[in-house]
Amino acid sequence: MKREYSSEENSSNSWGNCSSDKAKMWAAVEEEDELFGLLGYTVKPSEMAEVAEKIHQIEMAMWNAPEDGLSDFADDTIHYNPSDISSWLESMRSGIFSLPEFDSSADPFLQSPAAENSNSRVNISDRMAVDLNFGSDLIAIPGKAIYPVNQSVEKSHQPPAKKVKTSTPPPASCAGDSDRDLVPTRSLLVDSEENGIRLVHTLMACAEAVQQENLKLAEALVNNIGVLAVSQAGAMRKVALCFQEALDRRIRKAPTNLPEFSINYKLQSHFYDAYPYLKFAHFTASQAIREAFAGKKRVHVIDFSMNQGTQWPLLLQALAEIPNGIPTFRLTGIGPPEQSDCLNETGLNLSQLAKVMNVPFAYRKVLVNSLADLDASMLDIREGEAVSVNSVFNLHQTLTHPGAIDKVLQLIRNLKPEIFTVVEQEASHNGDNFYDRFTAALHYYSAFFDSLESGGGAAENRDGNEEDKTMSELYLGQQICNVVACEGAYRVERHETLVQWRTRFRSAGFEPVHLGSNVHKDAVMFLHGSGFHGYTVDESNGCLMLGWQNRPLIAASAWKPLPSR
Repeated sequence: MKREYSSEENSSNSWGNCSSDKAKMWAAVEEEDELFGLLGYTVKPSEMAEVAEKIHQIEMAMWNAPEDGLSDFADDTIHYNPSDISSWLESMRSGIFSLPEFDSSADPFLQSPAAENSNSRVNISDRMAVDLNFGSDLIAIPGKAIYPVNQSVEKSHQPPAKKVKTSTPPPASCAGDSDRDLVPTRSLLVDSEENGIRLVHTLMACAEAVQQENLKLAEALVNNIGVLAVSQAGAMRKVALCFQEALDRRIRKAPTNLPEFSINYKLQSHFYDAYPYLKFAHFTASQAIREAFAGKKRVHVIDFSMNQGTQWPLLLQALAEIPNGIPTFRLTGIGPPEQSDCLNETGLNLSQLAKVMNVPFAYRKVLVNSLADLDASMLDIREGEAVSVNSVFNLHQTLTHPGAIDKVLQLIRNLKPEIFTVVEQEASHNGDNFYDRFTAALHYYSAFFDSLESGGGAAENRDGNEEDKTMSELYLGQQICNVVACEGAYRVERHETLVQWRTRFRSAGFEPVHLGSNVHKDAVMFLHGSGFHGYTVDESNGCLMLGWQNRPLIAASAWKPLPSR
């Protein structure tokens, strides 16, 4: 049997393949008939349970039949989208169940010990050979992915062939007495991977509806996301609910003000303590700065991302260990006015630490609303100092306002630093096309949440510090909401890939500084020594990438101004 599918039909079919449990749920929720109506079907609320049960029976029969078991029913007829789905399903069901009975003896799987023991879920799961990495479901989503895969990889991520197990017929509550003989004696082995694919396709269908400004359909779909997410566990469910909330905010045009600094500060603290992303960023940048300052007697670091100052104790220690004389270290911390108290406290703590380490140290803060408001006169640049500029997860926010990034890069170039260290998210979330941006964000944050859920935290936090994980999920959820729900000046999470940053920096008159093998080796040893497993550190044209299960998430690079002509 062949059908022509429109994009709307695809969406409806993904909801149609449901279990008898969902039939009960559909009967209780009258809004679901509106969902069918939006997609062109006519279904009365009173018929919802009956329609769902017919779909369930057809699904079981089609999946459980041998390869040629439906050949008598299949033909070249094209079935267009019917307006009366109940009558159409009834005629289709009658055609299927008029076929000869399926011979279960021909199925070798049913003769296996695993199939004979209906309670042996572990054996059955082993035979299915399903890829349990939920990220594989994302390969199947439509649209452009942030990490394109070649044809061979796509084939390896196709949904696995389904196998079945013997089971008793459904109870009377699922089918009437007249239908009991028609229900197949085997049921589909439903797995979370199949439901996960349905969930991802529904997310993408909702994003497409938003892109097309079909808000009525988008609202119906966003409600369905929550229903599908309940069937998932762990990372897939959590990331789906984050995107559902972001989509719902965008559809309802709910207020999307940026979180208060005190809240974001606390969330980031938990994220830093439990996971390696910020630690990797700080460690890599500090190692590059230390190498650039070799042999210098007076050094000055200008930090665009001061926050808690967690990056600088490591550099203080490295400077204290220099055998030929400890250099004088000046640190300038940049931040918005609401961070004033935090910057003061950070400076005080670092000053006390430097005193213990016998490092000559001076600290000052500079308060600006935006990096574009910085002026060289604010930075107290002194003759004979070796200058370094450091930015960790900050430059992408300047992309909100046209021309701001160019002004910042010109300022840095005029400072003539020994090194300009940059760490940014390796993602493409700055495009104007909402659907493409949503697709990229779904891939990116799914990998993040997978690392949180899979025990990718520090060894000392793996034994049950649920607060760190929960706060980290909220921290990432805020970013998702900003990428998806916000536009204009409110959308500040405008991440770009390393390739895009390279183009910007070269155009602004910078050349790359190769992060040598020592930095690479030290970063790998740092991760392993800190108890972080499942992460990868790869070198890319002199830059370092931190990834989770080989998916790049963070990119660290270093630059310096080209010599003046």
